[in-house]
Amino acid sequence: MSGRDALAPHALIAPGQTPAAISAKVAGLALRPRGGRAWRLATLAALALTALLGVGIAVLLVRGVGIWGVNIPVAWAFAIADYVWWIAIGMAGTFISAALYLTRQPWRSPLSRYAESMTVFAVSVSGLFPILHLGRPWFFYWLAPYPDRMGVWPQWRSALTWDFFAILAYLLVSLMYWYVGLLPDLATLRDRAATRAKQVGYGLLALGWRGEARHWRRYRTLSLVLAGLAVPLVFSVHSMVALDFSEGLLPGWHSTLFPPFFVAGALFSGFAMALVLGVPLRRWFGLGDYIREIHLDRLAKMVLAAGLVVDYSYAAEIFMACYGGDRHELAALAARVGGAYAWVFWTVVGCNVVSIQALWWPRVRRCEAALFAIGVLVLAGMWLERFMLIVDSLYRGFLPSSTGLFHATFWDYAFLAGSVGLFLLLFLLFVRWLPVLSMFELRRLAAEEARA
Repeated sequence: MSGRDALAPHALIAPGQTPAAISAKVAGLALRPRGGRAWRLATLAALALTALLGVGIAVLLVRGVGIWGVNIPVAWAFAIADYVWWIAIGMAGTFISAALYLTRQPWRSPLSRYAESMTVFAVSVSGLFPILHLGRPWFFYWLAPYPDRMGVWPQWRSALTWDFFAILAYLLVSLMYWYVGLLPDLATLRDRAATRAKQVGYGLLALGWRGEARHWRRYRTLSLVLAGLAVPLVFSVHSMVALDFSEGLLPGWHSTLFPPFFVAGALFSGFAMALVLGVPLRRWFGLGDYIREIHLDRLAKMVLAAGLVVDYSYAAEIFMACYGGDRHELAALAARVGGAYAWVFWTVVGCNVVSIQALWWPRVRRCEAALFAIGVLVLAGMWLERFMLIVDSLYRGFLPSSTGLFHATFWDYAFLAGSVGLFLLLFLLFVRWLPVLSMFELRRLAAEEARA
């Protein structure tokens, strides 16, 4: 436990933090002339991975999706696993910010800004994969219901069509909610900027914010409306993604459990990503006075709670296959546990079931290294769970002619690594040029705790 945490372990902000000190610290990170060494090294690594993704997209556009390992019967693999994984990570950011805002939870204040940013960037990255997986991605606009002379319209009974609208709606609402929350802090950066270019840039982004009473009244009204829209979208978007699978008749997919299971899995991986990002922010950028051990402790509790729901879903899936007695479901279960991809199943169990049990102990929940390691294990386990769900259900048919293993190629791994690089690059640019924490919420929180 750090010195300030030891002095006030239950305070949501370190003692002695004045509004001026909060603004100077957070605004100083965005207004400094150069990024720190850790930021530069991380940005270079993210740029290299993003360049790899760019090369992969160029090769795919020239040669087609055959550069991946997908083939019949495994026509979905890494790309769809990447898509479901990234869109799941974006769900928890909105939940942390919007749901806790609606329930008036003060401990969300130090976490809300970077959690909202995580949502926007993760959903943006996820949207690339369905488009690239189309085979002819330059015709992706056919998903939109626009009038055309051919009379060709989207198939409204397909969950894949509604997936497009659900993701687009969620991205737009999340982007608006994130940007509206930035307005007061953009005005602070505008007033503190030392160069004319930054004053003009932040001033344009601040949209004339002056902190007047009418501005705050409209801000609170709009924030409340957007938060009210965002929370139901958290559940609807990933439920729609689940219907992409559960509407199929394939053993291993055809289950009414999938919508709540996917929502719980999304929150599980999203909370883990919030931990993985929060620990370096606290350590490398000196934000330990604001992202305190009490926040990491509560995030860890949310990871544990969502993880237990996911673990229950695993057990329920196995129980229902055995209890129902359907021979096809039993065969799919046996292949998952002891088939060609059994190592994936047992790795998922180790990452998503075993590792999170350490979070029952308060000492583990307040240890940065342990939380970072558990968060990484959960993220890896949730990606493998999507891979298991897709490939392990597709590779084994019920005729010799409809059975075939999936073999990943270099480009499969390149797209996965490149998507991680793109996400990190967007997040690092955000940390460099925009306030990573909500200054006005921290100032209000500091004032409330000082009065208390």
